[in-house]
Amino acid sequence: MARRSPGWSRARRTTVAALAGLTLLGGVAHAAPSPAAAPAPAAQPEIGQPALDKNGCARIEQNLPTLSDWPKVDSQIAKNPKDEQRIAQIVAGMTLEEKVGQMTQPEISAITPDEVKQYAIGSVLNGGGSWPGGNKHATQQDWLNLADAYWTASKSTRTRIPVIWGIDAVHGNNNVYGATVFPQNIALGAAHDSCLVRDVENATARQIRATGQDWAFAPTLAVVQDDRWGRTYEGFSEDPRITRAYGYEAINGLQDGATKRIGYNGVIATAKHFIGDGGTTNGQDQGVNASSEADMINIHGQGYYGALAAGSQTVMASFNSWTNPDLGINEGKIHGSDKALNQILKGKIGFDGLVVSDWNGIGQVTGCTNASCPRAINAGIDLVMVPNDWKAFITNTVAQVRDGEIAQSRIDDAVTRILRVKLRAGILDEQKPSDRSYANSDEALKDNWLARDAVRESQTLLKNNNNVLPLKPKSKVLVVGKSADSISNQTGGWTLSWQGTGNTNADFPNATSILGGLRQDLGTANVTYDPTGTVDPKGYDAVIAVIGETPYAEGVGDLQRKTLEAAKLYPEDLATLDKVSGKGTPVVTVYVSGRPLYVNKELNRSDAFVEAWLPGTEGGGVADMLVKGKDGTGFQAKLSYSWPKSACQTPLNPWSPNYDPLFPLGYGLKTGQHATVGQLDETEGPVTCGSTGGGGTATEDLPIFDRTAVAPYQAFIGSAENWGGTLIGPNGTASHSAINVVPADVNVQADGLKTTWTGTGAGQVYLQNPSGTNDLRGYLNADSALEFDVIVNSPPVNRTVVSMHCVYPCFSEVKATKLFTDLPAGQKATVKIPLSCFANGLDFQNVNTPFLVYTDGAFSASFANVRWSPGGAKDPDAKACSDLT
Repeated sequence: MARRSPGWSRARRTTVAALAGLTLLGGVAHAAPSPAAAPAPAAQPEIGQPALDKNGCARIEQNLPTLSDWPKVDSQIAKNPKDEQRIAQIVAGMTLEEKVGQMTQPEISAITPDEVKQYAIGSVLNGGGSWPGGNKHATQQDWLNLADAYWTASKSTRTRIPVIWGIDAVHGNNNVYGATVFPQNIALGAAHDSCLVRDVENATARQIRATGQDWAFAPTLAVVQDDRWGRTYEGFSEDPRITRAYGYEAINGLQDGATKRIGYNGVIATAKHFIGDGGTTNGQDQGVNASSEADMINIHGQGYYGALAAGSQTVMASFNSWTNPDLGINEGKIHGSDKALNQILKGKIGFDGLVVSDWNGIGQVTGCTNASCPRAINAGIDLVMVPNDWKAFITNTVAQVRDGEIAQSRIDDAVTRILRVKLRAGILDEQKPSDRSYANSDEALKDNWLARDAVRESQTLLKNNNNVLPLKPKSKVLVVGKSADSISNQTGGWTLSWQGTGNTNADFPNATSILGGLRQDLGTANVTYDPTGTVDPKGYDAVIAVIGETPYAEGVGDLQRKTLEAAKLYPEDLATLDKVSGKGTPVVTVYVSGRPLYVNKELNRSDAFVEAWLPGTEGGGVADMLVKGKDGTGFQAKLSYSWPKSACQTPLNPWSPNYDPLFPLGYGLKTGQHATVGQLDETEGPVTCGSTGGGGTATEDLPIFDRTAVAPYQAFIGSAENWGGTLIGPNGTASHSAINVVPADVNVQADGLKTTWTGTGAGQVYLQNPSGTNDLRGYLNADSALEFDVIVNSPPVNRTVVSMHCVYPCFSEVKATKLFTDLPAGQKATVKIPLSCFANGLDFQNVNTPFLVYTDGAFSASFANVRWSPGGAKDPDAKACSDLT
């Protein structure tokens, strides 16, 4: 496959109206009918290779046919009888322990090569922010050395089945120091170019081979419906038509167009997360998707039809639940859904590859733990991502097969699927990783021109009054804003670290910041950099303000009840714009973000406004679009997500009721296009969206802690060292001599606060609004409960209480010593305490601390997912107040 050159020319393929899937009437975008509205065909539909565009890549269709049932998808990688015979012979010769070993996927920090050999492990993974030896700057050779060690160990087992290594390479091989990092998927969606997606993913495959891995946990095929979701940027679009075409080409890129074997340019790809992760209520990560089956088929399923037609060899199950009692849908967590995995994915759709769980995903299934879940395996999970508890998982699963909880035939089917993928990937016959193509290739790890071109294609021009852009060559510019020289901000989450935090420019030795790109394009002498905007802009040809979001990933990035208003989320940006706008010098705002936000104030202070998305390591591509002659085709990108005109306008999709965006799906100005964005309404949004307080009745959960404290709350510890409270930092740690906190896994990776009271004195962990109080009477009115997930590591030895405060000494508490002592040690439990238990003493109109745990003796527990939940007091497992006195 030829690499694109800097002069590669783009071709637009469809009109704005077609891209949006809308009819434009009087300048207002009107939604097409819901995908569920069309009549049903008589027979199960079948889907194969898509129609191609003039460049030979999957065409983004103007309309997709409405399906009344899950389609049979014809994969371009078909079963081979000789392969099946070979696999059957291997399976027949394996012991039960060896088979379960093949189904087990530990994390590299939790397993040695010797243990891979001892337990006949079939695969390993490294999570985001995990590197060989724990070294963020591990070299290509370090990665290859570990890959070789695992491979050699697996080849030394009795079966000699090679291990495979999976990695979250979601926008390039983004865990690896020095690798080119491509734009995040939301940016590629704006390009409306499926060939570009194919090329980016094929380059990613070469990067993966350069460091010795076999398997990419990509692409994400979520059709995102609520942009409050912290993983919005991982989805290509809210439009299923784009996601379907991109799903096809992303798999083709990663697997190098394989039709029989994945060749030396490819790796194993993963279609994820099946199914519905982009459609959860309120955009809550790992939450509930309440879609009808028709919407699952026609909206959330579309990316998988493309990906599986291209021959995706693996599918990752989704963390979300699929539940809607009003429609008779009660599948619960997808990891435990026989209907979703066995009946739909493997049955109706006909997928014959392997289904892998997500990180400790089986532990979220009712009745399961991270180390034990017959229900998930019976439902169709073939390979279990069990990062740390893998030894217990093997022991438990072997026993469950022998006890009949899991049928031997189900194990044999899972191992058959795993070996089928390894055979099709060439792994069974492949040499060790360091001897494979591209191993240790510095050139393969870097693809700067392709990345820069991808950045150019994705830059979306939303405002260009008076044709401020493009700037003339040699223009003298003042560059301001926190993100102008921050490669961490422009790369976002899933970059070197899981959340993308903790990185500096020094961690990206081959990268170019947006500021660096401007210096390249305009000349260093013509660029003045002043991050906070204190320099007078008079005398400059333009001010370029580079502002926007800071890195986040799953869970932590959820806005939940936070407003979409950018000025509230990142107030420093508006302050910078206020200093430089209205001074007679045109202001060009470059907005770096992982989702559309309410930016009316920022737009009003800008003469031109460019949505840069999360462009990756090639910030020079952003600069190229601002300067005349640096990119000959100019701006061409179109929004693949609708843009809000108010702070709480979400969900916002063409099929949403009363669809009225600021910029509709498919909007984007071309260079030279005459269009003026006038003065916009600057009505300030509320502090939070959707809250029901006061004297009303709450209807939605109040999240207090979900992997991090949810605004306006912050997490603290207190003791005699500082009863005023020590803030638990962004790394999830804080320490006094009597109490300390570190991150812990409760439901998912690092979602909890492991709190340890040492026994040397009293201490407390709590969540508090440091700015004041909130009127939460609506939750008491709704029979709500304080709910939290907890793992008791060691039970309390002295008096322990759970309390709530309305500015101390106004508070109320319940006795919780027995509550925690009665919980099974080392196992996750969900505690539900009716708010009415706190009604004697708590002023619900003035709550500042909705959760506090105090003890004066030794105790250790991990707390996660703290919330107030309407109706929770009526749940059968809610505690009785009489048990807490």
